[in-house]
Amino acid sequence: MTKFDFTSIMDRRHHDAIAVDCPAEQKFGFTGFTPKEGFDIIPMWVADMNFPVVPAIQKAMHGRIDHPAFGYFMPRDEYFESIIRWQKEHHGIEDLKPEHIGYENGVLGGVVSAMNVLAGKGGKILLHSPTYIGFTGSLENNGFHLVLSPLYQDDSGIWRMDYEDMEKRIVEEDIHAAIMCNPHNPTGRVWEKEELEKAYEIFERHDVYVVSDEIWSDLTLDGYRHIPCQSVSEYARSHTAAMYAPSKTFNLAGLIGSYHIIYDKWLRDRILKESSLSHYNSMNILSMYALIGAYSEEGKEWVEELRQVLSGNVDWAYSYIREHFEGVSLLKPQGTYMLFIDCEEFCKKQGIDIDELLRKGWEVGVFWQDGRPFHGRWNIRMNLALPLSRVQEAFERLDRYVFNGE
Repeated sequence: MTKFDFTSIMDRRHHDAIAVDCPAEQKFGFTGFTPKEGFDIIPMWVADMNFPVVPAIQKAMHGRIDHPAFGYFMPRDEYFESIIRWQKEHHGIEDLKPEHIGYENGVLGGVVSAMNVLAGKGGKILLHSPTYIGFTGSLENNGFHLVLSPLYQDDSGIWRMDYEDMEKRIVEEDIHAAIMCNPHNPTGRVWEKEELEKAYEIFERHDVYVVSDEIWSDLTLDGYRHIPCQSVSEYARSHTAAMYAPSKTFNLAGLIGSYHIIYDKWLRDRILKESSLSHYNSMNILSMYALIGAYSEEGKEWVEELRQVLSGNVDWAYSYIREHFEGVSLLKPQGTYMLFIDCEEFCKKQGIDIDELLRKGWEVGVFWQDGRPFHGRWNIRMNLALPLSRVQEAFERLDRYVFNGE
């Protein structure tokens, strides 16, 4: 029996949720799309959750709202203490100090600030593909050149890094900055310590600095554990800027409140200087209180229940796809709450392209996401952070009207 509510179906319409409001507003590639009559929208595209937040978050925010002044402020000691305690309890980080922690107005903003220091405008950055769409957009818009090293699937279907290819591209392209996505988005891979160690051996050989996006670090599924990149070697500790946030874990993206962990003073000073130049990097007072509420004992309990719910959703969806959707393949995610399904065989057998397949799902209210911007030519990305009843309804619609259609 669960303590928290992961079964109620929230009506998010007209409550500032792009997941349900934007498709009809001709945004994010949906071109004003509305489902056929009789089908409501099941939001399975953008990576936010369809669960109520843990009550401790609203309690902390309400406590602050009751005081009628919201002027300039400095982060409370409790803010840093909450992060230090959370990182120790969840990821085994023992030596984190307040000076290592810095606010970021979004992980992507932090990535760009760090890369302005490490790569410079027009510089080359190593990333893996498939690639999180936010990296591609923000880095290319800021003039960086992305060099992609493809992940591959081994004989068991597990996504792996191609170390030989990584090193080859680093040497040939004279690269000194890389991005790690840990756990990996969109594949859902949770990197093992030995894998990270091998990657950092390459980075150390060629003086490569790393920005590690660890925003999904709390959301590993049953049997998997997050390993912070900075923990695998002394080189990794001193040459990595790690980006975190409670936003994915607690569904707080609309509040904006990420943070970095940077141990090396030389690196930290330069990234802080870069991010300060535009004066954009200012914490919202309510996001501070939301983090404090999230990183509480109640928040810890909530996340443990959430991980079980997400693991159950992933298990159910994975089995359903394998049993019912011939020509569709996927790796069972080890972390995140996203699926990255490969529909190439199905599309070619049916003589359709990925656009038509996406449209068929949208027509019956399953608002899934085009995988091509993530460098997955035949892929679709699906959010499973919904009550299981909604996940089941979505897949039953896909079964009846799309993959084994009437």
